[in-house]
Amino acid sequence: MPAYLYASREDHIVPWTTAYASTRLLGGPIRFVLGASGHIAGVINPPAKKKRNYWVTEELPAEPTHWFERARSFNGSWWPDWSDWLAEHSGPKRAAPRSPGSRHRPVIEVAPGSYVKACA
Repeated sequence: MPAYLYASREDHIVPWTTAYASTRLLGGPIRFVLGASGHIAGVINPPAKKKRNYWVTEELPAEPTHWFERARSFNGSWWPDWSDWLAEHSGPKRAAPRSPGSRHRPVIEVAPGSYVKACA
């Protein structure tokens, strides 16, 4: 199964070199992308802001430092790269259903649902 693996270069919770180790655990085609910044900002920075950058290369050497030496830096958010990758691995686009539920999966209740309103 193909996998898109993202890590943030300055992530203090999941160091990128540790995240890179996943490239050795998965068996399908892998795209590893390293974003600038930390755990939150590296992930949520939208393309419209035109901030940050990300690194990518098709090569996946065993050592993360060797990967970084080969990687090319791209300006901006990694989101467009992810969107392109998703498009390559998805079926054709189709229209959204006009209403929720179906004959086989009926709507349980109106959104947001009683579970949202439940207190612990």
